[in-house]
Amino acid sequence: MKRVLFLGACGLIGPYLTPGLVEHYDLRLADVKPHPEGIDVDHVDVRDYDQVLEAARGCDAIMNFTVVRNDLADGFQVNTIGAWNVMRAAVELGIGKVVHSGPQAVRSWYDTDFDVDDAPAAPGPGIYSLSKWLSAEICRVFSQKHDIQTAYFVFNGLFAAPVAPITEPADTPTFVVVWEDLQHVCRLALEVSSLPDNFQLFNMLSYTGPGKYNTDKAKRLLGFEPTQDWDEFYRRREAPAT
Repeated sequence: MKRVLFLGACGLIGPYLTPGLVEHYDLRLADVKPHPEGIDVDHVDVRDYDQVLEAARGCDAIMNFTVVRNDLADGFQVNTIGAWNVMRAAVELGIGKVVHSGPQAVRSWYDTDFDVDDAPAAPGPGIYSLSKWLSAEICRVFSQKHDIQTAYFVFNGLFAAPVAPITEPADTPTFVVVWEDLQHVCRLALEVSSLPDNFQLFNMLSYTGPGKYNTDKAKRLLGFEPTQDWDEFYRRREAPAT
């Protein structure tokens, strides 16, 4: 089994990814806070290069799902410098596979369009989106220079999958991925042999019914398909006869 360092294992994303990965990989869970389910994790501060380096020793891949959204100083340190530390450690240790994540950076500009896949990003001035976009550029440059295969997933939200048809009026969630699909695509990224230019940024969403945004590149390069037709839960149905 590949040994994978999972940074951010106790955050807003990590606990929902672990169940889909733990049977496939030897996970080294790491974070700066306790796991919400009491699972043992290694204390690793992504802002500290030496800690990241030591945690990554002996690993075949690094997954970085750390994030700080609303604090200027910590947002830059965790989101941007954290990515810098991850990629430096990968280079020093000869780790050739990285999975990273960040917020989508297109919705403010492309919500009136359709079939948007690999559009130019416009992250804006917010610390969260801007610091994460800098992290993507750091990952891209390191990957291309040092032959590291890096998949960078962007999305607008991560939620539980619906379990019954949505009967009350509701729009299909935009740029939202369900837990099962993100687990699935992370496994695909950890197993893919190579990516064009060593780095690719992928839209990740489970609901494509409205046709605004798509996951065509993830399908083409990773073989991704949603784990089921999630749009079916939002399709309009005839009212029962009275």
